[in-house]
Formats: sequence, structure tokens, C-alpha cells
Amino acid sequence: MNVRRHSGQPTSQSGFTLIEVLIVTGILALLAAFATPQVMRYLGHARTEAARIQLSAIVTAMELYALDNGGYPSQQAGLAALVRPPSGATKWRGPYLKKADGLIDPWGRPYGYRIPGRQSAFEVFSLGRDSATGGTGEDQDVVTW
Repeated sequence: MNVRRHSGQPTSQSGFTLIEVLIVTGILALLAAFATPQVMRYLGHARTEAARIQLSAIVTAMELYALDNGGYPSQQAGLAALVRPPSGATKWRGPYLKKADGLIDPWGRPYGYRIPGRQSAFEVFSLGRDSATGGTGEDQDVVTW
């Protein structure tokens, strides 16, 4: 006995038409166009906040360095003195930062160091994304006082 079953479904292959795929792609492109600027602003703000947090850690390390060595590192020794002993630092008990990576800002450039600072004993700073003084948003300078 040969029984033939009919499922009620079309016998041709099912799938999306080219028009349906293009419509979905267009909708996704529109969503991406509206969402991307907001995401980029958020990313820029996050990098600036990360720089502030890293600077806070560097300032703490500088204070520990000063307690051990009787003062802050010289301009010549720079921030590297927090991870490697500078020449002549006989009381150095570091490293004061775990990794030298902590001396690189979120834009991939080394933090700046100035002693004496303009408004304090020292300053540690990042010039932001544009690597130029001043600016707003992600281009703003991030400075310790």
C-alpha cells in the first residue's frame, strides 16, 4: 500500500526574497546611522573618565614615592621613576605602579609630567585625543592639581 501524505506546505523552497533582505538591511543601516554618534560620544566620555582614574592612581603612587624618597621624581626621571628606580634613588622601595602600562593614556600616548606644577607641587596630565592643549569633549586636557 502506497500512502502519499500532503503537508499543505508549498513544494518550492522557502526563503527570503531579495526585496525583503534589502528592506531589513536598510532598516539596520538607519538604526546604525542614528546609534553610532551616540555610541562614539559615550566612548569618548569613557576614555576621558579612564584618564581621570589613571591620573588618580598615578598621584597616589607619586605620594608614596615622595614618602619613601623625600620628594617627587625629578623632571628628568619623570613618571618612569614610579616603575623603575632612577639613578641615585637609594631609598626607592617601588615599584609604585604595578605596570608601566599605567603611564600611557587611553589614546596611547605617555602621560605628561611637570615639576613644579602650575598650581601644585607637580602635575600629571594628558592632552586628550588631539594631543594639543585646550579642547572640549574627548579633546580636553585632563590634569591633576
